[in-house]
Amino acid sequence: MGKVGKIARRSFLIGAAAVAGGVAFGVYKVRTPYENPLKNDLADGAATFNPWVVIDGNGITLITPHGDKGQGVAHAQAALIAEELDVEFGQFQIDFGKPDKAYWNRALAADGAPFMATDESFAAEATRGVMGGMMKLLGMQLTGGSTAMPDSFDKLREAGAVARETLKLAASTKTGVPVAQLKTAQGAVILPDGSTLAYTDLAAEAAELEPVTDIRLRAPAQWRLIGKPMNRIDMVAKSTGTLAYGIDVDIDGMVHAAVMCNPRQGGALLSYDASAAKDMRGVQEVVEVTGGVAVIADNTWRAIQAVQAIDAEWGEAPYPAEQEDHWAAIEASFNETHLDKEWRNEGDVSAALAGGKAVEAEYRVPYVAHAPLEPLNATVLVEDDKVTVWTGHQIPRMLQDLVAKITGHSAAQVDLVNHFMGGSFGHRLEFKHVELAAEIANQMRGTPVKLTYSREEDFAHDYPRHIGMARGSGAVKDGKVIAMDLEVATPSVVASQMGRAGVTVPGPDMQIAAGAWNNPYGLENFRMRAYRAPELAPVSSWRSVGASAGGFFFDSLLDELIHEAGADPLEERIRLMQHDVSRKVLEAVGEMSNWGSPLGPNKGRGIAFVESFGVPTAEVIEVTNTEDGITIDKVWVAADVGTVIDPVNFENLVQGGVVFALGHAMNSEITYSDGMAEQANYWDAEGMRMMQCPEIMVRGLENGAAVRGVGEPPIPPAAPALANAIFAATGQRIRELPLYHHVDFV
Repeated sequence: MGKVGKIARRSFLIGAAAVAGGVAFGVYKVRTPYENPLKNDLADGAATFNPWVVIDGNGITLITPHGDKGQGVAHAQAALIAEELDVEFGQFQIDFGKPDKAYWNRALAADGAPFMATDESFAAEATRGVMGGMMKLLGMQLTGGSTAMPDSFDKLREAGAVARETLKLAASTKTGVPVAQLKTAQGAVILPDGSTLAYTDLAAEAAELEPVTDIRLRAPAQWRLIGKPMNRIDMVAKSTGTLAYGIDVDIDGMVHAAVMCNPRQGGALLSYDASAAKDMRGVQEVVEVTGGVAVIADNTWRAIQAVQAIDAEWGEAPYPAEQEDHWAAIEASFNETHLDKEWRNEGDVSAALAGGKAVEAEYRVPYVAHAPLEPLNATVLVEDDKVTVWTGHQIPRMLQDLVAKITGHSAAQVDLVNHFMGGSFGHRLEFKHVELAAEIANQMRGTPVKLTYSREEDFAHDYPRHIGMARGSGAVKDGKVIAMDLEVATPSVVASQMGRAGVTVPGPDMQIAAGAWNNPYGLENFRMRAYRAPELAPVSSWRSVGASAGGFFFDSLLDELIHEAGADPLEERIRLMQHDVSRKVLEAVGEMSNWGSPLGPNKGRGIAFVESFGVPTAEVIEVTNTEDGITIDKVWVAADVGTVIDPVNFENLVQGGVVFALGHAMNSEITYSDGMAEQANYWDAEGMRMMQCPEIMVRGLENGAAVRGVGEPPIPPAAPALANAIFAATGQRIRELPLYHHVDFV
């Protein structure tokens, strides 16, 4: 596992995928590393070796540019650097850094290419290479798609190793001791006699040296941190309430704003009367913004109360006003006119089904809100020569571009101070709240404006998970599943989301089919078609995006077919599985849950498997059918991410993902009436209650060759596993979410 690499002085040579992309984009441009942005503001006597490490006489700073929205990625990034730099937690501070092309995400291409994660063919690798080159040239800095760890694993360890070896060279230069005789530990270079030179004392000497580019990464047997249980770097601050989120920003001279925009999203503001609001305590000003009106006051509460006192007349929604019309539009999309892509067509499905369909079924998933605990917020100060934005965001460079268009500055004049985020689930991939804050601040130049959404405004103007429907059929023979035909229709989340950012994405939308086409089963007859429904309510990425719907569709249909075949749900999935790593995941969850062991009366076990973001994940759920309703007793989860960075954080992420997914599967949806979302707060879109939370057992496997992230993969299997368990306990097959429409939960 040791690795020798040449690392460029001011950044790193890009990975092989991006180099392959040079065929399309120009080898020179793709190979050319970006400048180290840390050199721009480097103090005298400070050393920076690459875009991720700064050391001066006062301390060590590690740059962790992936946004942290509760998933612990700031901690994990720091651990990767610290592993090779030989520093301990407590010896350094972290910083999200400034947006820069140097922090482009190298892992985005892997999941964006239209190939299964298990496909290592020349065509698949070449396409990923071209896409990697494009991501590099665009400087696509983005946190999402469970890509933070795949993106960071090699390059951040390399960053630590380059800094370590350069500091050893500085110590050698200072003492005359050959580098080969020097060691490092706990933030210091160790001399042969046991004496130490702290990294901070070597910063000035290191700043005069060319970074050492011949490095060897340590083998897993030498790892001190990776794979070992760790205390997260943000644990104490979060436990004591001292961690600073975007909502905690407090700037001298700051005013507070709240907005009320047309609840029919995209509709116009026809007129308004703000006379009552202007007379309310603390109100300073009322201004118009795109699609609505804003109140500026001396605190957030007064701004929210005042904006709710405005009497506004709103225009109609640019999408169907009633929920039944949304469903009708989806139903009408199952035709060749709307065919987005036929993703799989193996064997002879039509012939297999002609012998008799064992199952014909229709499945539905609703719109669902993101609803993170921290309301959307942004603080913006517009000055003549620059703009400063304080918020937590997942696409910082695109944020700069969009704010610059509003204020008339260049993107380089927009400075983002990124913050920890109190949840996102895809919500903070969006820009509307930042754009509105910029609009208000641009009308009040020189004054910092802090915009905070009320919870009701957040629900009204969320861009929820897309609505979807599937139609499936299949055939069985001799106790086996022999054919499956699955059609999925949803609006395009990519077209909706990227369209709001002014970006057009050509070609089929993979998210319509995600979780439904890419499971590595070896069905002898399998057809999967994706249909692009017309744009309805505006939608966005929601935790696991399309796989949250597609996984429910595919695995629910598969479970029905297995039942009709009279086969065991786990054994038949294992028989059909043609991917060794995924098969081991299924075997592991079976062993964990003691699958096949006797169950008590009114109990049922359900299993589901979905591959998303390159991570094969299997879940078993055990429920009891009581007189008062369904109780969820236990959940077992097995997932293979190649390398588990921190077992504690891994377990927490998976458990949290299961709770998140089950709560939504049980209870949550967004429906529209008169063009407006009918759900306005948490009590309208209830998650899982603490008393309902099951015991959740987790196992992380490491058989896969590639390092993967686990923030999203636990979501897709949860809903089908729960529905399958309810069927096993009650005999009731439920084919739509949320499940509360058909059963009660206690």
